[in-house]
Amino acid sequence: MENKNYYDILGVSKSATQDEIKSAYKKLAFKYHPDRNSGDESAAEKFKEINEAYQTLGDENKRAQYDNPAPNFGSGGFGGFGGGGFGGFGGGESIFDNIFSFFGGGGGGSMRAQGRDVSIRVTLSFEEAAFGAQKEVTVNRSEPCSECKGTGAKNGTEYTECSNCKGSGKVRYVQNTPYGQVASERACPKCGGAGKIIKETCPKCGGKAYYRVNTKLKLTFPPLMENGNVVSVRGEGDKVRGGTPGDLNISITVTPHKLFTRKNADLYMTYPITVMQAMLGDKVKIPALKGDPVTLSIDEGTQSMSTVKIRGAGVDLGKRKGDMYVKLVVDVPKNLTREQKEKAKELMGLFKENQFESVKSFNRK
Repeated sequence: MENKNYYDILGVSKSATQDEIKSAYKKLAFKYHPDRNSGDESAAEKFKEINEAYQTLGDENKRAQYDNPAPNFGSGGFGGFGGGGFGGFGGGESIFDNIFSFFGGGGGGSMRAQGRDVSIRVTLSFEEAAFGAQKEVTVNRSEPCSECKGTGAKNGTEYTECSNCKGSGKVRYVQNTPYGQVASERACPKCGGAGKIIKETCPKCGGKAYYRVNTKLKLTFPPLMENGNVVSVRGEGDKVRGGTPGDLNISITVTPHKLFTRKNADLYMTYPITVMQAMLGDKVKIPALKGDPVTLSIDEGTQSMSTVKIRGAGVDLGKRKGDMYVKLVVDVPKNLTREQKEKAKELMGLFKENQFESVKSFNRK
């Protein structure tokens, strides 16, 4: 892959750690894997580039040689060997074979198989999202067959140890490279990495050892969850033979509340008051999200759409308490009787213009 920057391809900096490089590689490899992009030639080409970049940057020795190439090696680091990148390394193996071990396929390499991530959606009530909750969720994922205990053999016993790998599932290969011999491990070709040779297959899974099943999990969701949050639970995705299980990714939907909205631990609500309450002031009881109502003091001369803050009346998380912000909306009465209208006119006659701040300000303009 001449004249291409492996760091740019993986989207990492030149100072990235091995863990950061591996994490970036896994995400990109999963995104562009041929199984997920059937018939997309551009994705297939990108997949190859990602793998070639990782084969170099994921190995400390190769990375050092790439960062400090010897004379005449070219700006591509290792692009000139065998006319095809690493094509001349002997044995006929492609450097791209290793990627399939991430997806539980053949090929192998020293990498462990990686189970696929599983995504689900969970709905939390407004209160559950605010205070946190424990919920039981159902996850459809790949798990070891219960009948054969993940062996693929009838009763979990009808198998023998693979004579080629002695039950390890791996065999050692030595390749000749321009830098000397390089040893690596790959999945045993005889047993496919299982370490076992099945004599009689399990009737429940047909020898596949794994199947999809609905599993119930009890999960604890932390406080202050927001609509649209995604929570990842490590290792609760698809299980895979001889490798690392995938993760469970949970998209959160929060049902709206009839009265409140929330931002972090702070609560917001709109509360209607009468004209007389706005004029004369009052003390009212405001419903709380949890527990007893809280007292709100309405000042004399309160204007409509003004907001009052009640300290500590938001989400109570013990050491941390949010505040409540109450927007006061003056509710003007309708359908007045003749007597009420006369009384209202008499009352209005007692007021002066300078007592109406907004009216006075508008008239000045």
